Amino acid sequence: MRAALDAAGIDYTISRHGPVKSLAEAAAVRGVEPRQIVKTIVVRRGDGDYLFALVPGDRTISWAKLRALLGVGRLSMPDADVAFEATGYERGTITPFGSLTPWPVFVDESIAGQEISLGGGAHDVAVTLLANDAIKALGATVADIT
Repeated sequence: MRAALDAAGIDYTISRHGPVKSLAEAAAVRGVEPRQIVKTIVVRRGDGDYLFALVPGDRTISWAKLRALLGVGRLSMPDADVAFEATGYERGTITPFGSLTPWPVFVDESIAGQEISLGGGAHDVAVTLLANDAIKALGATVADIT
């Protein structure tokens, strides 16, 4: 993950913390607001066809909006083993940076222009960076997906 961020030329900060049990606790130990913690969700469009959805911690993904945006009738989340095999990251640590497979990235519009905290590729590790830097580096599509 760090190599991918460095290669993209993005300014970031890595933080390490102990286990957390809630979004509020995770935000407190990272020094951000809950809305700034961004979940990376692996979404399955079809057989072997996946994407990343980046969603603020205080919101939930809108499957209907994402299906409409993608023009598909069905989406799902792969099980943890499939997500790990494809990304190299365990569920709860997944980040699009340094993923084994560079899937398309869709970002909820509410995080644009903000500082965000993403999973850092390992448990109890987070990376804080500007959302716009991530959006540009990942070639992400920004839309209302929550």
